[in-house]
Amino acid sequence: MSQQLNWLLAARQHPAVTILIIASVLGGLISSFFPQLQRVLFFGNLASGEYWRLITPIFLHFGLVHLVFNSLWLSMLGSRIEELAGSSHLILLVLLSGAFSNMAQFIWSGTVYFGGMSGVVYALLGYIWIKNKMWPHPLLHLPPGIVGFMLGWLLVCMTGILDLLLGVGVANAAHLGGLVIGMLLGGIFGLLNRFKKG
Repeated sequence: MSQQLNWLLAARQHPAVTILIIASVLGGLISSFFPQLQRVLFFGNLASGEYWRLITPIFLHFGLVHLVFNSLWLSMLGSRIEELAGSSHLILLVLLSGAFSNMAQFIWSGTVYFGGMSGVVYALLGYIWIKNKMWPHPLLHLPPGIVGFMLGWLLVCMTGILDLLLGVGVANAAHLGGLVIGMLLGGIFGLLNRFKKG
């Protein structure tokens, strides 16, 4: 009962994070059980006016581990931003970074068969990292080693060793694109906060 109350409290405090995680769970279910519907959510067909495809790949998850890890990172990073800057600010970051990281992955790989929230997770990491350097705040202070671990993981994935050993495809361009756009947005909003304070 106490655990249920904790979950409800967290959902009320961070509604945007909760909605994003629920959408990711639905995307995971679609990927597992409804392949026909999944095809409508992959990147592509923008020329036909299907602009939702800029964003929808971030909700597609291929397996429970993929979903759980992305949801945990989204919860840890997204809740900090939502608490500090509000739900609409977090949603704006997710939409911008999702579109940017999806486009980066498509341009790099040439395929539309990718998905997951990882590019957004790297964007949120980059945003928090740079914004905290420009406008320090307790909510933006990450535990020691998190940035180093995530950057190290990015480099390990880019070597292709996971593809070789585990046979899993990693959307490296989405990760890198997300990190870059997140750092850029963190710098912009960090400067804006600094000027407001001054």
